[in-house]
Amino acid sequence: MKILSRSSNKNCEGSALIVSVVITGIIGFSLAGYLDYAKAQNRSVMRSLAWNSTVAVLEAGIEEALAQINAAVLGTEDERSRYGRNGWDRDDSAGVYRRTRSLESGYYTVSFTTTKPPTITATGYAKVPLTSSSVLNRTVVCTTTSDFLFTKGIVAKGVIDMNGNNVQTDSFDSATATGGVYSAGAAKSGGDVATNAGVANALNVGQADIYGHGATGPGGSISVGANGGVGERAWVLANQGKMQPGWTTSDMNVSFPDVSAPFSGGYSTPAGGTVGTTAYTYVLNSGNYQLSSVSLSGTSKVYVSGAAVWYVTGNFSMSGQSQIILATGASLKLFVAGASTSLGGKGVVNNSGKADNFSYCGLPTNTSLSMSGNAAFIGTIYAPSAAFTLAGGGNTTTDFIGASVTGSVRMLGHFNFHYDELLGRQGASRGYIVNSWNEI
Repeated sequence: MKILSRSSNKNCEGSALIVSVVITGIIGFSLAGYLDYAKAQNRSVMRSLAWNSTVAVLEAGIEEALAQINAAVLGTEDERSRYGRNGWDRDDSAGVYRRTRSLESGYYTVSFTTTKPPTITATGYAKVPLTSSSVLNRTVVCTTTSDFLFTKGIVAKGVIDMNGNNVQTDSFDSATATGGVYSAGAAKSGGDVATNAGVANALNVGQADIYGHGATGPGGSISVGANGGVGERAWVLANQGKMQPGWTTSDMNVSFPDVSAPFSGGYSTPAGGTVGTTAYTYVLNSGNYQLSSVSLSGTSKVYVSGAAVWYVTGNFSMSGQSQIILATGASLKLFVAGASTSLGGKGVVNNSGKADNFSYCGLPTNTSLSMSGNAAFIGTIYAPSAAFTLAGGGNTTTDFIGASVTGSVRMLGHFNFHYDELLGRQGASRGYIVNSWNEI
């Protein structure tokens, strides 16, 4: 038997130690490399989180800018009064309003122009987690487009009951119609009727003919009588008591911004006067006018010669033979804050023939609106808190030209309702919505 010498054992032990040291070194270097890689990955993940969170931050800025812009849409105050509030400052050198707001996850700076439509520029800043001072930012420029108030003929928050007699809706386009006026030859099947209500019979068509689309809120339903119908004109005439497939929906869900007072000062009190040989109870030229209440009766007449804004802080009523007469080219925005409005008598005579030249605007406190008499109406109605009742009608084929948005609708008379499609492209706006997004 051969016995290894002590020197041979020492050589083996030394080799083993060297191997162990080498292996340990390799493992250590590998572990260090892995840890460094993991650290780099972690830094990358943290930067990615911050980079992505800047979008959420700047989106908050865009939303605030839209809210600020849209709150001023229905107002008629001067620019700084409408836009320069809620912490927004005007930058005269750039011609924009801007502000900065801090959030838990960072902060944003945002500005908007007062052009029509406005442009919004927002920059979002976000701190990179696990660092002391590293901050990332991204900037987006958004263009906007008008979100028009009158994109359908008859719209309501609540129930619409059209169960009158000989009620009909259709549409025309005053931009292309001969002379800009409605005629049977210009009629189109765009007399849409819609409600946000999501209840059974939210839209009760009854015996009416809706030459257009019908819509309710989610869960709502439409009922049609034996002689009624919804759809394209020719189809409805051939299929009484039915609704054309594809012409009804139950996904209506739109916002109805409140109307605010048009001004807080700088107005005149309307006074009487004579135009030509006719004496008028009130004569309104271009400017702002205010009264606490209005009650027109008998042969009372109001004459509007220019671009007038009339704010009535109480109730408004018309009866007898009373009239509001708009000269050709004149316009009137009538704001009513009182609970009750009655447009009776001989109604509003809009000699311009353009629906957007007469605008009725009901504030949140205006909860009742009635239209009676047989005079034709050319204009728009926006009173989202008012129960709208229509009685009378039937003397002409142009009972109502324009559009309406109210709290609810109830028809009791004979009405031919003609929606002017131009209102959906150039009429009053509920505000603006983003239509493009470009990162710079």
